[in-house]
Amino acid sequence: MAENGSRQASVADAPDAHLLSEDEVKKIHEDIVHGNDDVEDEFQDADGGETGPDSSGNWAVSEEEMSIIRAELACEFPDDYKYLSDAYVKSVASKPYSKDPTQRRPLEYTMEKLSHVMEWRQQAGAPEMEDLLKLANGPATATEAVENPEKFAKAKALTTALNYGSTYWHGMTKEGKPILWIRCDRKPWYPDVDAEVNALILIADAGIRNMPKNCTDFVCLSDSNYPPPPNATFMINMLKALVRGYPDRLAQLVSAPVGSIIQFVMKLLTPLMPGRLASKVVLLGQDEMIGRLEDILLNGNDDIPTFFGGPCNHDEFYPIESACPNRGEGSLKFDYFGMVERLEKTVKDYEAAQG
Repeated sequence: MAENGSRQASVADAPDAHLLSEDEVKKIHEDIVHGNDDVEDEFQDADGGETGPDSSGNWAVSEEEMSIIRAELACEFPDDYKYLSDAYVKSVASKPYSKDPTQRRPLEYTMEKLSHVMEWRQQAGAPEMEDLLKLANGPATATEAVENPEKFAKAKALTTALNYGSTYWHGMTKEGKPILWIRCDRKPWYPDVDAEVNALILIADAGIRNMPKNCTDFVCLSDSNYPPPPNATFMINMLKALVRGYPDRLAQLVSAPVGSIIQFVMKLLTPLMPGRLASKVVLLGQDEMIGRLEDILLNGNDDIPTFFGGPCNHDEFYPIESACPNRGEGSLKFDYFGMVERLEKTVKDYEAAQG
């Protein structure tokens, strides 16, 4: 049974849910990729199909070139330029040029790609999300809360979305990638779409800021039991955020089990996905998931969570909202700051073990 005690949802519970027409797909796809059909491919790590001087198909990027890119990012985005790690910038800059695969992409081209990400972050308000969280975690009598009630309302909506405890970082893969867990049974039936997307941005940024050195992507593992009725607006906005704000950050998304709602979601979203993003989504049966988790998780079976039949109790750190204490003087119950501290320690221990 779902943790929230509600009955199992179906597509019929969302009367507005329908697959998109060809014209709708074309229009929404264009909006998602923002005129750049290969947005995901442009950021992908080179594979054997690409040409370059090293075994992975990449070119070297000098320290001087990295300094030039860094300086331009700092000039254009002074409040957020540190968000992009050197590993991520170098990954983008080292790739073959799509117009001439025998050459490395020009620095101007790399800057254009990175600028698109940073511009989206500005428009989405990504750099301010943690400040909003801190505002909501403080008293309603705080000066900023009183003087800017609209901002305070946005901050409280953000914490409401976080408090469901449906999305969090916990553990790593054998390859040293952070793991983002999704608990579908904790998702609200009638979401505040903007707040849910803002919560995703906040959580995603926390994980990306704390990735191991030279790591540029993460793995998402989803417990898809008891999902809420499909909300097309939320799903499309979430996909847009992933594509525009986090190109090639998702290494793989593995979801189990596969019910009618998950099948509907994939039928809705797959035509909207650019490039190779759809190939990163793996849908499995509940029994198949155990073997896949053993292969993915750093400590194998010991890291499999209880909601997938394993021994690792995530609820010790991320219980349902009614079992969470208040984290401050405001409305935050989800242990966001504890999550960040645990991720930092996990990464530190992993890097120490690697020598």
